[in-house]
Amino acid sequence: MAAELMTTREVADYLRLGERKVYDLLAKRAIPCLRLEGKWLFPKPLIDAWLLEHREGPGVQPRAEPPLIVAGSHDPLLDWALRESGSGLAVVYEGSLAGLDRLAAGAALAAGVHVIDPTSGEFNIPLVAARLGGEPVVLLQFATREQGLLVPPGNPNGVESVADLAGLRFAARQAEAGSHLLFGHLARQAGLDPDLITGPPPVRSESEVAQAVASGAADAGLAIRAVALGAGLDFIPLATERFDILIWRRAFFEPPFQRLLGFTRTEAFAERAARLGGYDVAGMWTVRFNGA
Repeated sequence: MAAELMTTREVADYLRLGERKVYDLLAKRAIPCLRLEGKWLFPKPLIDAWLLEHREGPGVQPRAEPPLIVAGSHDPLLDWALRESGSGLAVVYEGSLAGLDRLAAGAALAAGVHVIDPTSGEFNIPLVAARLGGEPVVLLQFATREQGLLVPPGNPNGVESVADLAGLRFAARQAEAGSHLLFGHLARQAGLDPDLITGPPPVRSESEVAQAVASGAADAGLAIRAVALGAGLDFIPLATERFDILIWRRAFFEPPFQRLLGFTRTEAFAERAARLGGYDVAGMWTVRFNGA
């Protein structure tokens, strides 16, 4: 990432502008940038994306503006930041795959995704490249998170891995959820058929997984560490996943999303991430994929 960060002078040379013009753009918050220890830095992938969004001329077709909705997977830290930042963005949490469908249809400006590719073990990039690689979208890292098994306090069934779930009631997720896909991958790695692990009807959020385990309706479920800690449940870590935000490139530069970006650089956000537990936000807003 460091090699892709340009200084004010470097970005001025890259854009063939004077440094004063760059500072004018900064004052208007009209150019993507980072401020680290008082110094302005400019991520080259986002500068390239910004240039593409300001094209004019034949063959450049205007795209209808998507509604101010963040769809896809629910994440407690992102959900809190969207509210506290005053972003003005509404949310529709329906699972990673459903959120991707909503964004592709132009019915959302961004979607939270955490979808594992079972062949490569990579998160999000293979799916986004296959589905929307030719579209003006950007995949941005939000955080890495610990995923694992939620079990009652004291772990009465002695669960240590996915292999120990045989014969237990498992709180499953809906088919569109990234957690559902991850659990299927982990179960097959453990030599289990995920379809043979039964329990109550599938639930639509990790909070509902925690509720099912806490109430005794299920013996275990898959969710992130932050959810387990919030519900007072024991947690058996299984994997580290990357939770990304897929966004239409033009929407990245608009005020609602920029307000969210600005808020994630505050001390309050860093403290919240640490308090929730299981998050690593060191690579936040790294560009993971840039569409056509």
